[in-house]
Amino acid sequence: MVKILLGRGDVYPDRSDNHGGTPLSGAALNGHEGVVKMLLGRDDDNDGGTPLLWAARNGYEGVVKMLLARDDVGPDKPDKHGQTPLFWAIENGVNGHKGVVVLL
Repeated sequence: MVKILLGRGDVYPDRSDNHGGTPLSGAALNGHEGVVKMLLGRDDDNDGGTPLLWAARNGYEGVVKMLLARDDVGPDKPDKHGQTPLFWAIENGVNGHKGVVVLL
């Protein structure tokens, strides 16, 4: 479905929603690795949350690993509140997202 939508001239994959989230941030937030691959290279959301931050926050190791393999992804980039992907990986989850913490 994403591939079809990206092929349309009236779909804007970099456009933010009413909360400042981009499609790439949403895909990372929900652990959709295939969609993340299709949307890589798009902008951060308006809250300063990067796709890496959202994937780390929710414990999606596969997405984190994919993003960290890119040269243009900064693993220490904070959101507008000063929190990094590592902070969120540790903060969320009962015992933190250990696999994501190790990757970061």
